[in-house]
Amino acid sequence: MNTKLHAVTDSQGRPIQFFITAGQVSDYVGARALCGSLPAVEWLIADRGYDADWFREALQDKGIRPCIPGRKSRGKAVRNDKRRYKRRNRIEIMFGRLKDWRRIATRYDRCPKVFMSAIALAAAVIFWL
Repeated sequence: MNTKLHAVTDSQGRPIQFFITAGQVSDYVGARALCGSLPAVEWLIADRGYDADWFREALQDKGIRPCIPGRKSRGKAVRNDKRRYKRRNRIEIMFGRLKDWRRIATRYDRCPKVFMSAIALAAAVIFWL
């Protein structure tokens, strides 16, 4: 079983929200699920998988400035702040901390609900450490 974990972190890299999708599902599904409950922030930094015009417009409607590089196949190039985009490593560090938990890294749980519960438990510990 293959899954993708979509996450929202704060500026310090602490986990705030998660959403699990099947591995073959587009990142847009996770973006749509998490978009409605984003915290009030000035910037949102995401990778190329979340590059969509509707997602950028939804962020701008909420008063959030997107820092998302355009996909290579995008017809019209979009501008992004490269200096600010380098801060995306904080979410990668958070995923690395989650993978310190062997149960999550090796995906012992086959049921998505149980797997998400393990992620929530690990995220609670990571948030406070």
